[in-house]
Amino acid sequence: MKLLSATLQSINRVVLVFERHPGALTDEDFTFAPHVRVLAFEALETIVVLLTEDFDLTKSHTIFVRGDGSLPVLPDDVFDTMQSSKPLGCVVEQGFRAFRLFAPRAVSVELVLFADLDDTIGTVYDMSRDADGVWEMSLSVDARDRWYAYRIDGPRGEGELFSSSMLVADPYGQAVATRNTWRHEARTLLPGAWSAYDWGDDRPVRIHPRDLVIYEMHVKDMTAHPSSGVEAGFAGTYPGLVRRGCRGGIDHIARLGVNAVELLPCQHFAAIELPYLQRTETGLYNTWNPYERNHWGYMTSYFFAPEPSYATAANATPGEWNDTAGRQVREFKDMVRAFHATGIAVIMDVVYNHTSHYDQQPLKAIDKFYYYRTDGQGDFTGASGCGNDLDTAHPMTRRLVVDSVLHWMREYHVDGFRFDLAAMIDVETLREVCARARELNPDVILIGEPWGGGQYDLRRFSELGMGAWNDQFRNGVKGVHPSHAQGYVFGSWAWNSHEAFGMWVLGSVEAKGGPLLDAAHSVNYLASHDGYTLGDFIRIATGAVGEHQIVEDGMANARLGPAQLRAERLAALMLLTSQGSAMLHAGQEFGRSKVIADRGLHGTTPGLLDHNSYEKDDETNWLDFRHADINGNLVNYTRGLIAVRALLRPLRHASVEAYRFLSADADLASGFVIDEKIEGVPLIAVLVNANPHSSARYHLPEAAWDVLVDAEHASVSPLSTFTGSEITVEAGTGCVLLGRR
Repeated sequence: MKLLSATLQSINRVVLVFERHPGALTDEDFTFAPHVRVLAFEALETIVVLLTEDFDLTKSHTIFVRGDGSLPVLPDDVFDTMQSSKPLGCVVEQGFRAFRLFAPRAVSVELVLFADLDDTIGTVYDMSRDADGVWEMSLSVDARDRWYAYRIDGPRGEGELFSSSMLVADPYGQAVATRNTWRHEARTLLPGAWSAYDWGDDRPVRIHPRDLVIYEMHVKDMTAHPSSGVEAGFAGTYPGLVRRGCRGGIDHIARLGVNAVELLPCQHFAAIELPYLQRTETGLYNTWNPYERNHWGYMTSYFFAPEPSYATAANATPGEWNDTAGRQVREFKDMVRAFHATGIAVIMDVVYNHTSHYDQQPLKAIDKFYYYRTDGQGDFTGASGCGNDLDTAHPMTRRLVVDSVLHWMREYHVDGFRFDLAAMIDVETLREVCARARELNPDVILIGEPWGGGQYDLRRFSELGMGAWNDQFRNGVKGVHPSHAQGYVFGSWAWNSHEAFGMWVLGSVEAKGGPLLDAAHSVNYLASHDGYTLGDFIRIATGAVGEHQIVEDGMANARLGPAQLRAERLAALMLLTSQGSAMLHAGQEFGRSKVIADRGLHGTTPGLLDHNSYEKDDETNWLDFRHADINGNLVNYTRGLIAVRALLRPLRHASVEAYRFLSADADLASGFVIDEKIEGVPLIAVLVNANPHSSARYHLPEAAWDVLVDAEHASVSPLSTFTGSEITVEAGTGCVLLGRR
């Protein structure tokens, strides 16, 4: 087939791209189904531009080119003319509830109200379309119904996904109930008393990016395990996370000393996946997920609604509705307010690069081609690895992203966002997000995952003034793979470079050969929800557990030996003495291990260390705080390092010129001295000896030195003191010194 693509650039202009010059053509060589008359055309090498009668955008069209094949005509630039600034969703205006849905190519839209979730008929109202593609109507606020949905007819034709019998929830809905099946049948809760909230004197927590110590965590995993001490009914919930007087949750987080939490996705997501190894009525077949769950939440269905499964009123009974009260709205706000009262900022991990895939996701039913990226055949692209990719470059998709971010800031007082696979979000959308969010809160925390869809660009986010997950730090310090690509802290000769050490320490800034404009844009980390935990990476790298070895005794596996503790401490020291934001993965402070729990499920291997536990709502992911007791020395060391970092402002804010990098008499030994008085701090020395076999002797400026961090301990009070200019650091250890001259 020589025809590569067919794109509708305006209502009467089609652009065809051929593999090679199509040769001599006439009007009769082009045929559309349904019929559209060709008025004129122009051929330019491999591109042919057709001028036609106006297309009916409520229908999908196919073009047939004689001798060169056929393709669907995909709307493209024509979508840039389809946009509206009207408030969307259900809003109260002048004593009425106004319902508005942007569906520019729909034939008709009906609003259906329900007094009860199990009502299958409801009360139906026809909606009217305005000139910009918004369907709307108003009803009295006195209506006794509690739930609503939309029935959308069109656009029609091959490749379109609408179903006139299917009801979809409002994509702007602020509380959504879904049925506990993989299709997630949905209803939107009408605004009412449940949405009112008194924030009192709550305000965002304002923290400079260089001062951030972020704790990346999953709401349920933090308190689901009995060892958390959170009682049944609250364990694994929003209020359970901030329950005081418990071993896990907010008390553990606050004791650690971090000043921000980064919550894995909490926007309403499709948690139930397809039945395993069972053919569905749609022909879909799940061969990959015996758990039939998406536990982490990277499958967003509703961008304005909190996830109801973390509410105390959640209902997980198969086939029943998971929420009937909207309690998750109040409980999420209570959670944010509790973190703020403790001085801890709340960052949300948000997914705007793709949506949920198998459920009744409303954007797909509203307009697949407007909201999603498609290939030349009209099929979803899956560069995100999740079956579909949002097209944020279209005006109303961009608006949805911006509106969603602002909604969580206004309604939930969220302090910041980490954007999943942010390289797939177009630059203009990111730029608008940054501008609008900073209008609300100049100190809003904005972090991008700088890859996705085959793209990677740390600098792009730095140029926007955003933070970015710094995988250069992660890969250099820890390594890429525990078996064959270990990093600096394991004594890997591949990383024997003082230049690389300096780049990591100074936030990968341009002045040290990195891509970032400011260390404030570097989010340094060693592990996250993706991949092995740092503890398991270290277990495999040091030979304590084989990559394919079955762990027989979970408690014995949890206990870190001397070699593992050395690597844990050295990695933590580098993380918490480097410039930029620092991020810890939940449980990193006690060497968390993810051992696949024995659920007796076909297709699983209980006992293996898990490097991708996205689907496991069980002890594989739940934090076991008995392990924090077993490795209490590492917890104390991490807590001490965080306190030292907070005490010594130059570690976070000194200029590049204030750093003097040191060599020692051993390979893989590097260090630095900061000589810049900030808040009265005189000299700071950080010395790292990653050589696993040899001690290293360093020469320092002559001074009286307090040792705040040594091979096993970290404290803001001196562990020991010495006067002089020379110190020896043992193999595989490091130290932090405070000097006075």
